[in-house]
Amino acid sequence: MQAPPTEAEQPARPIRLTEYSHGAGCGCKIAPAVLNRILEGIPQTTPDPRLLVGNGARDDAAVYALDEERVVISTTDFFMPIVDDPADFGAIASVNAISDIYAMGGRPIMAIAILGWPIDKLDASVAGQVLRGASEACARAGIALAGGHSIDAPEPIFGLAVTGTASRNEIRANTQARAGCDLYLTKPLGIGILTTAQKRGVVRAEDFAEARGLMLTLNDLGPELARLDAVATMTDVTGFGLLGHLIELCEGSGLCAEIRYEAVPRLSSLPRYLDLGTLPGGTTRNFRSYGHKVGPLTDEQQAILCDPQTSGGLLVAVEPGGREEFQRVVRARGLDLEPIGALRPGGEQEHLVRVV
Repeated sequence: MQAPPTEAEQPARPIRLTEYSHGAGCGCKIAPAVLNRILEGIPQTTPDPRLLVGNGARDDAAVYALDEERVVISTTDFFMPIVDDPADFGAIASVNAISDIYAMGGRPIMAIAILGWPIDKLDASVAGQVLRGASEACARAGIALAGGHSIDAPEPIFGLAVTGTASRNEIRANTQARAGCDLYLTKPLGIGILTTAQKRGVVRAEDFAEARGLMLTLNDLGPELARLDAVATMTDVTGFGLLGHLIELCEGSGLCAEIRYEAVPRLSSLPRYLDLGTLPGGTTRNFRSYGHKVGPLTDEQQAILCDPQTSGGLLVAVEPGGREEFQRVVRARGLDLEPIGALRPGGEQEHLVRVV
């Protein structure tokens, strides 16, 4: 009779990064209402006239004028593991951070890594895999991972600080939306629901493969869209969910919006996971923060429209007169997009967003 294998002889247990974090991806974001309270305490300083986009309109990135023609765009984004595979974690966090540059209409030129690592729990070689995934994602975006900073932290944290450039007339900020614009979304919703299902061990492999592919897809369509006069503005949909980022856009431009729920793209597998109840905690936090600004929602609408996305798509406001040109550009990228709603004049409406 053979002796049982010793501990050293036991097969190595696969690393599951999501076991080491209390949250996941952009679902880790501080709730919008709490963030508002934090930012209220920041003292106002003398504005720099070259700072074209700062924190005032809650945009995706800051924009600083270098001269009358060129601007530099700066952003940072980081979070705890959204997936178990270390290289995928690094790549998804990188694609998510770079997206802020694309959403402003810019082109990334350089990235710096932000790494927090529990060195007493996870081997340094695993962090190396995270950085390898990040470097490969940056290479796909045509930029270098040029350095970074690391700390010993109780949970794994990774992200990037990204710098980009653009012409002034290519910048698309939340303050530029116009009444009458149609709204389009370039990626389906449901990432938060699927990644929560993965963390609970109930996701089907084929369903998660679809979500993984979306999170790894660059939003590099943004700079192409920024060259179209009919594209009034863009923002990427991440941790605050579709409704949260739409509300930021409406507040920045003094508008309201109407969303046609059945037209909103979503992952085809969502009904199964809604039945299983794999809703991330960020969904409830999001709704509690801005639900009073939204008209009545069903439970399903709340679950999907407030679902925190990680590396989500671009929400694009397009003037109807430029619809054909917009469609030509997105179809060249293999996208078949239909309007999910429209922007309306602001006024005395009870709610900023109405879902029909």
